[in-house]
Amino acid sequence: MKRYGMVLALHPEKVAEYKKLHAAAWPDVLRMIKECNIRNYSIYLRVLDDGQPHLFSYFEYIGTDFAADMARMAADETTQRWWAFCKPCQKPLANRAPDEWWSSMEEVFHTD
Repeated sequence: MKRYGMVLALHPEKVAEYKKLHAAAWPDVLRMIKECNIRNYSIYLRVLDDGQPHLFSYFEYIGTDFAADMARMAADETTQRWWAFCKPCQKPLANRAPDEWWSSMEEVFHTD
């Protein structure tokens, strides 16, 4: 199992819409997340000192081929429709890696 932490900004005027979407997440999207070996998935919202809302996500990956599972998820039509609603709310970080939407974070501490 590998833990992932990611960060993404949110357009301030889209916070309520984003929260409403996730309060009623689509069952087929949730099923695809599980089928792609993601567990214990959480998204947190925090407005930082500069007034910009940011999302912080955490999940655990239990599969053996992360890239293949993420490609499978990205190819899913229902997930693509879900992302079409979510992405306009989101604002990727300027310093993200070229292939990232959500920016990966380095784990610097963990304890069970």
